[in-house]
Amino acid sequence: MPATRQQLFDRLDALGIAHETVDHPPVFTVEEGRDIKAKMPGGHTKNLFLADKKGRIILISALGETQIPVNRLHRLLDCGRLSFGKPDLMKAVLGVTPGSVTAFALINDVDRRVHFVLDAALTRHDPVNFHPLSNDATTAVSCADLIRFAEDTGHSVQIVDFDALSAEAGAAQ
Repeated sequence: MPATRQQLFDRLDALGIAHETVDHPPVFTVEEGRDIKAKMPGGHTKNLFLADKKGRIILISALGETQIPVNRLHRLLDCGRLSFGKPDLMKAVLGVTPGSVTAFALINDVDRRVHFVLDAALTRHDPVNFHPLSNDATTAVSCADLIRFAEDTGHSVQIVDFDALSAEAGAAQ
């Protein structure tokens, strides 16, 4: 069974990670959440659940405004070409549904199938904001604590400068 919001908060508490949560109506896109996010400090995120044909799974947590050149990521991440992962795979691996993808869902990836990628631009914000396993709330933690949480779930964190990658893509065209 996937972790509940309370189990996530209990894990954060056990790690000594300060967190603050704001409940709100469900949001499914970065655009839908703009008014909610305007009232909350810190970096607001978008999260992409990607997979290649060989079964490699990538979770990207990025600053909401960051452009992510998905068609160029396979070279950087040393995997096959990536596409958006299927909802049933997302549910099976991360225990969440589309619209609720979040770095906090790493708590559910007990088999450590997911490669976690963090946007360098997001690391320059404090706090960082993610859904706490469902899209009807937003939880803020420090970026350092987010990394500590990911590592505690058994996931290493690869930090990628997507702005530089996008600039390279633009220069190559």
